[in-house]
Amino acid sequence: MSAGTQTTEGDAGTSTPTEASQGNGNGGSNDNGGAPTTNAMRQMVAELQDKRTAALAMGGEKRIARQHERGKSTARERIEALLDPDTFLEMGIHGSEYTSPNVPADGVITGLGKIDGRPCCVAAYDFTVLGGSIGLVGEVKVTRLRELALRNRVPMIWLVDSGGARIDPRPENLEKIPMFADSGYMFREQVTMSGVVPQVAAMVGPGAAGTAYIPGLADFVPMVKGTSSMALGGPPLVKAAVGEDITAEELGGSAVHNRESGCADLQVKTDADCIQAIRDYLSFFPASCHHKPPRKEGAPGRAIMDDSILDVLPDDSRKSYDMRKLIPLIVDDGFLFEMKPLYAKSLITGLSRIGGHPIGIVANNPKYLGGVLDSKAADKAARFVNLCDAFNIPLLFLVDVPGFVVGSEAEKSGIINHGSKMLYAVARATVPKFTVIVRKAYGAGYYVMCGRAYEPDLIVAWPTAEISVMGPEGMMGIAGGKMLANVPDPEAFKEQMMQLIRPYIEPYQVARRGLVDEVIDPRETRNVLITGLELTRDKTVERPWRRHGVSP
Repeated sequence: MSAGTQTTEGDAGTSTPTEASQGNGNGGSNDNGGAPTTNAMRQMVAELQDKRTAALAMGGEKRIARQHERGKSTARERIEALLDPDTFLEMGIHGSEYTSPNVPADGVITGLGKIDGRPCCVAAYDFTVLGGSIGLVGEVKVTRLRELALRNRVPMIWLVDSGGARIDPRPENLEKIPMFADSGYMFREQVTMSGVVPQVAAMVGPGAAGTAYIPGLADFVPMVKGTSSMALGGPPLVKAAVGEDITAEELGGSAVHNRESGCADLQVKTDADCIQAIRDYLSFFPASCHHKPPRKEGAPGRAIMDDSILDVLPDDSRKSYDMRKLIPLIVDDGFLFEMKPLYAKSLITGLSRIGGHPIGIVANNPKYLGGVLDSKAADKAARFVNLCDAFNIPLLFLVDVPGFVVGSEAEKSGIINHGSKMLYAVARATVPKFTVIVRKAYGAGYYVMCGRAYEPDLIVAWPTAEISVMGPEGMMGIAGGKMLANVPDPEAFKEQMMQLIRPYIEPYQVARRGLVDEVIDPRETRNVLITGLELTRDKTVERPWRRHGVSP
């Protein structure tokens, strides 16, 4: 594990327990056969309540106030907001690496609860206690939680607000430093859990070193703007290692990981927004890979869509439009839970429902770069397709793609390798797959957007579709050089030739050859997809036995 940042919180103060209820003190009787309750038992129960009260005080009033001043909720406030009321069962409240000073819950609150009535496991790092750093006992607690999540096949949720590995420079504790090598088990266990149960790592504060690898291995990583960050080494370590003066926000803030690196999936404004995003995200997922995703009861059913869908696409196929205006017209209640919306904007990935059925959407967006696929877009798509395939969530591809980006910069970025990742993911996916060709479907872009060869359960085209190895402009650019050299008006001749080509790439020509199942009225799209989802509810696909494929 990389070394974390030195905690800025210092030792947590020992809170003075409030006086617990002492009962009536007269012995009395209970419901257990009328046997009297001893004074010793009452004293032990009172002591238990005092210890709980001390732990619930976390780092004390001053540190809690400082947390609130930063615009952050406390770990316990986050858990309360995340889980259904009165469902949290805390585990390890008495755990602590030290006897002095007091370190409530060893800086991480762990337990079981429910979200929308479904069980889950939650670990919330408490920044008011030694900066939420990972201690030996705290890691034992979280390990126990991971074991329960995997064994019982329920989601695992981390609320990360941590300075990383705990570094205690006091002489009596220096011998503990090498023991942190053992905490690497957490990452191996996350890999074991991957694709078995949903894993959410919400960045509600800093996450340095070890706590940065947690989101790196999780399925869904929302970040709170302005208060969250993640980096393999925090600013103090970066300064010591490479001499770079940099803030946590500049190093690994929400803008960095949502716009540049793609390590995060969503940027939200507040802790409350982050908690709601977790609940929304999990509502699309089954408890584990062994189950079907939950269908929402009472969802809008079949309906011929109104004419507004006919007005989204411009008449000129060379003009752009925003695919985000089309998707809400197809899905239930117009709701799309978009993932990585600020990253690789030429491609949209997100979760929605159609007829109550959860569905993952992969859609080209011509508003950005004409919808062309680059290395970042291909990685974004591959990651999302793998996620949906792991948890039995059907996939919908909305296609308007001119192909992959070309040129020397694209090749230097590894476009072949990154494009192959997308192709590999789509080809490997065995969940129900549906393809709607809205407009352009050119070349390898058509393949990776689940073209006919990639086993779509339904593939349909709108009348505006163009399906070809490339567009007429590209064909004339490659093959028309000699022809254009011998004509008096090259531009007029080029336009004439493109008009001759267009009828051969229209959807009816492709439908004649059986390469699409049907050319549909755009207003029928929703009903066609509901039919497909109902048909494929119990879909099974047999693949040749292998240990695993070798992904690009």
